[in-house]
Amino acid sequence: MSIYVELEAADFLGHMFNACSLDQVNEFIPERRGFRIHGHSTTIRLERVFWTVLEDMAERTGVPLPHLVGRIHDQCLVANDKNIASCLRVICMKYMNIYA
Repeated sequence: MSIYVELEAADFLGHMFNACSLDQVNEFIPERRGFRIHGHSTTIRLERVFWTVLEDMAERTGVPLPHLVGRIHDQCLVANDKNIASCLRVICMKYMNIYA
């Protein structure tokens, strides 16, 4: 099924989907990356757009991506037990709302 759908002109989702280039469509594709957090190996699966935001955050803070993921893990899992992918998505959204 294509993400290019016909929707009413006032529908912002229709506008966003119709404005997607082929490169932007790739942002929806999930990607797995492996990390070691406190000596434990873990694999995190996120859509590419979230990895792009996390890479930007790491660059902006001057830390490697694994260090950033570890720091988010330590701070966020207090509120969200054992779901690092959800924590990362929420942090990305907050970052985009505040700093983008």
